[in-house]
Amino acid sequence: MRKRAKVGILFGGRSAEHEVSVVSAQGVLAALDTDRFQPIPIGVTRQGTWLTPAQTEQALARIRSERLRALEEPLGYGILYRTQALTTLRRVDIVFPLIHGTNGEDGTLQGLLELVGIPYVGAGVAASALGMDKALQKTIFRQLGIPVADDVVIPASMWRSDPAGVRQGIEATISYPSFVKPANGGSSIGTSKVRSAEDLQPALAEAFRYDRKVLVEKAIDARQVETAVLGNDEPEASPVGEVTFEGEFYDYQAKYDDPNTRLHIPADMPADTADRLREIAVEAYKALDCAGFARVDFFLARDGELLLNEVNTIPGFTPMSMYPKLWEYAGVSYRELITRLIELGFERHGEKGDAV
Repeated sequence: MRKRAKVGILFGGRSAEHEVSVVSAQGVLAALDTDRFQPIPIGVTRQGTWLTPAQTEQALARIRSERLRALEEPLGYGILYRTQALTTLRRVDIVFPLIHGTNGEDGTLQGLLELVGIPYVGAGVAASALGMDKALQKTIFRQLGIPVADDVVIPASMWRSDPAGVRQGIEATISYPSFVKPANGGSSIGTSKVRSAEDLQPALAEAFRYDRKVLVEKAIDARQVETAVLGNDEPEASPVGEVTFEGEFYDYQAKYDDPNTRLHIPADMPADTADRLREIAVEAYKALDCAGFARVDFFLARDGELLLNEVNTIPGFTPMSMYPKLWEYAGVSYRELITRLIELGFERHGEKGDAV
């Protein structure tokens, strides 16, 4: 790898996970091996404004000194700032994307980086898009024989034209209790638990605020268990962790604001179950053609059945997040993990030329 590669740490963005992205970026900037890499912080505000590295450093300084939680819009914002994104990107040798959700994790950012030929950490365009779309993910997993929870997909047009038919279809196939969630999204934003027919309409209305396609999924009495997958064409899965929380499901508050939420590493489960979970995680990772890293989430039902929940292609990456904590337990430090991910990004980019 080249000496002191310039690494663009891209974070923030317009999604509801903006604050988590900021914390992840602060962690990466603090832990980056500066003997090998030169950090170039690139913030994106909640309004979608791309900040210059200098503006980003100023915004981060304000976050630290004033205990803010989000990047602030720069003074004098105008047309100049709309054109600076590509100029800033061209200054870096590789981008480490830490923007969650829409316009960061869904393939759009990856498409931009592909278009201008800049290497980046993590999944490519197709894998990122599939990683965001829970309905398409599950279609692929079913074709591979990977067990997933029963669900139905409801387009907004179907709900508008035939709400009674939609209700009947849900009750005939999924019934209650169930979860209603946007097909594209993260951190359980827009997700509701539906216990009866009376809960269905408001739950669908909430989910349709975030996507034109909604997933209604059978609720399962299960533990939430996860593994961290690392690598390109020959990925490895970490030991398994478990999340425990108060409340009925693992919603945004439980993930980021509830002090009663706990990570248990390793998860308490039979060795053969953990081995099978890791095998399925790697199979799913390869099926979506992921690269770099992903966190793969499962339900472990009370009867011992494993159900794949989703593949998250830009998992939370704060120093205390499940993904780095799982690898830390396996003996890979946060700094070493960041270095390995950057190396994997360069490797994947270089393979395109090598294959010709």
